[in-house]
Amino acid sequence: MTRGWKITVVVAAVAGIVLTPLLWLQNGPDTGQLVGASVQAAVAIAALVWALFQQPSTGQGPGPVDVAVDTGKAEATSGGSASTGVRRPAGEGSGSATAERTGDATADGNGSRASTGVDYS
Repeated sequence: MTRGWKITVVVAAVAGIVLTPLLWLQNGPDTGQLVGASVQAAVAIAALVWALFQQPSTGQGPGPVDVAVDTGKAEATSGGSASTGVRRPAGEGSGSATAERTGDATADGNGSRASTGVDYS
């Protein structure tokens, strides 16, 4: 749920809770008004609790789940870059990344990089 929708649901729920006595319970309510007030308050409280437990998102889904299994030998020389695992730019995405049974990594030369696991660079 995006932050904007979460705020909208929370505001609507709080308004429903606050307005229940104002709309239904004035001037000696009858049985129908008491039932209506109970239903309105219960729905508003349920919406508020639901919205408060929702995780914020960017509107792009839960994010990727990256997995690298049995990775092995990555070699970079003379400023090169090599990766046999999961490589994701730092701060990109919100999903998880896992590397299993990682192997060798060799980097030789100025500025070279080698990775066989999860690389958030």
